[in-house]
Amino acid sequence: MTTYDFTPLFRSSIGFDRLPLLLSHALQLDESNTSYPPYNIDKRSEDEYRIVMAVAGFGKEDIEIVSEQNKLTVRGEIKEREEKTYLHRGIAARSFQRQFDLADFVKVNGAELKDGLLVISLKREIPEEMKPRRIEIGMSSPSQLETKAANKRGEKQPAG
Repeated sequence: MTTYDFTPLFRSSIGFDRLPLLLSHALQLDESNTSYPPYNIDKRSEDEYRIVMAVAGFGKEDIEIVSEQNKLTVRGEIKEREEKTYLHRGIAARSFQRQFDLADFVKVNGAELKDGLLVISLKREIPEEMKPRRIEIGMSSPSQLETKAANKRGEKQPAG
């Protein structure tokens, strides 16, 4: 396995300490398990995303969606309802677990199962205190600046 050194990235970056973990996690994925079930990730707008998974044969009670800190996990397991004899079984019924790494402030808005497609809606919701804001620069009058400088030097100011 190849090891990458991300030290140069951290010289001018703050708060990206999760990046190496995400990259190493992506490199360690087992490709044989990542093809089922097939899925798409759509970018609907600047802050809205959608994951669409093809889960034919699964019902609402067979799928579990768990959102935890920066991770979304979708699990599926068909609970056999009745014993059937198949002459051919082409619809996959195997269990699956798919994990998605989420960026900071990405929240799951909801999920819908229709026509064999599981649609999970996501939205980036940045808290007000985290949004960019303009900082006004205050002005001090020259007399206040002179007073502060004189006090630092130990000079007495004339009363006025």
